Amino acid sequence: MTQLKTQSLHKRESDLAQANKQVEFLSNGIFAQGELPKFSNKIEALGQFPLQPKPLEILQINIGYMCNQVCEHCHVDAGPDRKEIMTRETMQQCLDVIRTTNAHTLDLTGGAPEMNPNFRWFVEEASKAGIKDFIVRSNLTIIVSNKKYYDLPEFFKKFNIHVVSSMPHWTKGKTDKQRGNGVFDASIKALKMLNEVGYGIPGSALKLDLVYNPSGAFLPGDQSGLEKDFKKALLEDFGIHFHNLFAITNLPISRFLDYLIASDNYEDYMYSLVEAFNPSAVANVMCTNTLSVSWDGWLYDCDFNQMLELKVASKVKHISAYNEAVLNNRNIVISQHCYGCTAGAGSSCQGSVA
Repeated sequence: MTQLKTQSLHKRESDLAQANKQVEFLSNGIFAQGELPKFSNKIEALGQFPLQPKPLEILQINIGYMCNQVCEHCHVDAGPDRKEIMTRETMQQCLDVIRTTNAHTLDLTGGAPEMNPNFRWFVEEASKAGIKDFIVRSNLTIIVSNKKYYDLPEFFKKFNIHVVSSMPHWTKGKTDKQRGNGVFDASIKALKMLNEVGYGIPGSALKLDLVYNPSGAFLPGDQSGLEKDFKKALLEDFGIHFHNLFAITNLPISRFLDYLIASDNYEDYMYSLVEAFNPSAVANVMCTNTLSVSWDGWLYDCDFNQMLELKVASKVKHISAYNEAVLNNRNIVISQHCYGCTAGAGSSCQGSVA
C-alpha cells in the first residue's frame, strides 16, 4: 500500500515537531494582538474558568506513536518512523490503575496501538479488570497491512473489544487524499473482515463505530446527518454495516497545524472556530471526564494536551503515582486549541458533545 509522500514532523525536523513551538504559535499572532479572544477569556465570560474535572469516566491510554500511516491531519504526528512505544513496565502501572479506577471506559489509542509488541498481552490483562466499555482505536488498514495482523478481528471479538475506526469518507478519492493511496480499499477490506466476525451488524453486541475528520480547513457537518450518509453509502456500495459515526473537529495541532500554516488557512480556520464557539459545549468537553496517559506514563487532561506536552496541573503527574482523589481536585490546562472542542456541536473522542 502506497503511503502519503509526507513524513512525520519529527522525521522532517520541523519546528512544529516541538510541542513548545506549537503552544507558542497558538498563543501569539491573532490572539496576542487581541484580534481574537483567548479561550480562557471566552470561558471566563461564561463563569466557567477555570475548568475543573467531573468524576473520571474515561481512561484513555496512548500506547505508542508508531503507525503504518502518515495522515495529513494527524494531531499525534504518528508514523512508521515514530519509535515512542509504551513499555510493559508502564503498561503494568496502567493495569494497577485500571483495576482500581472508578472509570467505566478504557480507551486504547496510538498511532496504531496494535503495533506495540505488548499490545495483545495488555489487552488480555486489561480485559480482566471488568471495565464496562473497552475501546481500541484502529486505523483499519493495520488489519490488512501484514499477515500477523489478519486475525485481529477474531482477537477483538474474543475480548469483546469495542472497535472505533478511522474512516475519513465513504469515497475513495477523499479518503486517499487525506490518508494515502490505497487506504480506502484497505479500509473497506478490513471493515468487511470485522463484519464477517459479527462487528457492526445490527443487533450485534460487537460494537463497531467509525470516526470522521474533515479533509480540509473546515468544521464537520451534522453528526447524525453524516452518519446516515455513511451508512447508506457503505451499505449500498460494499454491504458494510457499522453502529455509530463520531464526527471530530480537527484541532490546530501538529500536522494539521502545519497544513493550516502551509496553506495560509490558519487565521481563517481559527476565526471559524472562535465564531462557532458554543457555550453549551463547554460543560461537556472531554477533558472534564477523561484522563489521558502518554506512552511514557505522564498524565494529561486530554489527548490533545498530551501532544502539546501540557501535563496535568496536579501534584500527581505520572501513572506510577496515580491518585484519583488528588487528580479530581485540579484545574484543567487550556490553550487556544480548545476552541476546536467547543465549536459547533462540540467535539470529543466520542464525537459531538452538544
